[in-house]
Amino acid sequence: MAAPSPNLLAKLDAMAAEFDQIEHKLNDPDVLTDHQQVRSLSVKRAALVGLVERYQRYRATTRQAAEHRQIVAENADAELVDLARQELPQLDRDGAALLDEIAAELVTAADRSIGSVIFELRAGTGGAEAALWAGDLLEMYQRFATRKGWEVTLMDLTPGDAGGIRNAILNIQGAGVWQQLGYESGVHCVKRVPATETQGRIHTSTATVAVLPEPEKAQIDIPDSDVKMDITTAQGPGGQNVNKVATAVHLIHIPTGIEVRMQESKSQQQNRTRAWQLLRARVYDHHQKQLDAQRSQARSRMIGSGERSERIRTYRYKESIVVDHRLEQQPFPLQGLLDGAMEPLVHALIEQDRAERLAAL
Repeated sequence: MAAPSPNLLAKLDAMAAEFDQIEHKLNDPDVLTDHQQVRSLSVKRAALVGLVERYQRYRATTRQAAEHRQIVAENADAELVDLARQELPQLDRDGAALLDEIAAELVTAADRSIGSVIFELRAGTGGAEAALWAGDLLEMYQRFATRKGWEVTLMDLTPGDAGGIRNAILNIQGAGVWQQLGYESGVHCVKRVPATETQGRIHTSTATVAVLPEPEKAQIDIPDSDVKMDITTAQGPGGQNVNKVATAVHLIHIPTGIEVRMQESKSQQQNRTRAWQLLRARVYDHHQKQLDAQRSQARSRMIGSGERSERIRTYRYKESIVVDHRLEQQPFPLQGLLDGAMEPLVHALIEQDRAERLAAL
């Protein structure tokens, strides 16, 4: 069995230590009274437990193999030496198999540990049909979240003039939420006959998705002095004021120029809380992209740039199929996906990403 790299063992030792710290915190009575912290720690524990258990089995297997080699080297007892020689090949195979499984899990462990995302969905090109399409996508993702048992909070929503939505911002929390939704950022195209089309012609409309991992407050510190805040009245689609009470919150992060406006709630305090939540996610994402650019090229062909200009998927109603342009495999059934049964597509994206990231180790 080939020896693992020191870097891999160092990462695994660090994860095992982190797992022990999480276990300790989850047994701390003071921590148990903080439900938000318990949920965050539980998501991280779930992301690490399988990896740490495999690593413990790997270490036990390698220790046993080392003991067998020592018996052979000492050549003290012929019967024991013969038994050790017979068992060593299987121990080496078991150790190699465990190491392969560990490496495969390792490259996505960090993704699985993120249990909260900000999910933005906007109508793209196509006028009223684009708004209807964005509304259909919103329902698809809400159904998928229900299947996964995730908690969905609507932070902001602007309805379309003729139905559907112009834009929506959600906070989605739950185990594996970033790993499974992180591939959705980009342009989603639909080819279908709009309800308003009288001659049966197929139109192409788009909606754009951006998924941002929500950082914990400890991961990013934004001083109040870096943010300009305005409190205004909420505005309708045409820019007109829709009420007389100033409840809408507009934040500008001065160093980056990132802007956030939140007006869904009638409570100024709730809009303020949600605006800061979204601002932290966008600023964190901005800094992470800068770090990624410094370290390497885009994380993978499949994750792509995460930019809204990047077309990732086409939904073809005439053929009743969905084609993901990052995957070289058969299309997926349209109706199943729209019903929220996204697991086969998500699994294929995860597996391809894992293979590409493993190859880059």
